[in-house]
Amino acid sequence: MSQAVKAPKEPTTRKPKVESYDLSHSDETLHLATDLAKFIKENKLTTNVQGKEFVNVEGWQYAGSRLGIVPVVEHVINVSNDQEIKYQAKVNLFDLKSGQTVGAGFAVCSSKEQGKKFYQEFAIMSMAQTRAIGKAYRNILAWIIRAAGYEPTPAEEMDYGGNTPTVAETPAAPAPQAAPVAPVAMKAVPAEPTAAAESSAPAYASASQKEEIIRLLNHPVVTRAEKTKMLLNINRLDEERATQAIAKLKKAIDERENGQTAAAA
Repeated sequence: MSQAVKAPKEPTTRKPKVESYDLSHSDETLHLATDLAKFIKENKLTTNVQGKEFVNVEGWQYAGSRLGIVPVVEHVINVSNDQEIKYQAKVNLFDLKSGQTVGAGFAVCSSKEQGKKFYQEFAIMSMAQTRAIGKAYRNILAWIIRAAGYEPTPAEEMDYGGNTPTVAETPAAPAPQAAPVAPVAMKAVPAEPTAAAESSAPAYASASQKEEIIRLLNHPVVTRAEKTKMLLNINRLDEERATQAIAKLKKAIDERENGQTAAAA
């Protein structure tokens, strides 16, 4: 007497559990801080300012996304005048779970800021939005960033350019040596260290080099993270490093364009 053979059960596929956190539960947000610290470190989303680590806006956005909180730009206003390019931005934080606005951030960016004299208008406008996003998250998530081991201020808010003294700031030769009654030989003495100071002072990137870097960063194949990192450091580049950065950007753009073309073919 034959027995019916049961067909093997098809394996059931389980949907991966989406991990999220609740801001009202301290144990969950502390766990988020650990996860956040790992994510920031692995993706190098910090900027070192005077020995302290400040998290870039991408790190703040990651923390917000794990809580279901996303930024929504309310407005970007052009408040420029004849002397400066200036934009003001407001960003609201929207909680996807509750459907409520849970925070907001205001920020401005101006071409009169230290190191931003040569920024194009789109870069000024973009930085105003980026700062507003970081500021909005900072207002509600600063303690989580601190718990993750980082400074509770978005890197984009930090003004750390131009801290290196320029040649003009080099102390002048003592006045007594330059007195009219001093011999000619004595007048020539301070000239040597001044020349040495000029030769040893770094020659910072020129305006044309900065403009070329910003133009290349605006290419579609350049990622947002790469663009943000370069813009944050552009004012610390000397002429040689700026030349290298331009060459590297051109090479990367060329390789990525060729790669995309090959993939499409």
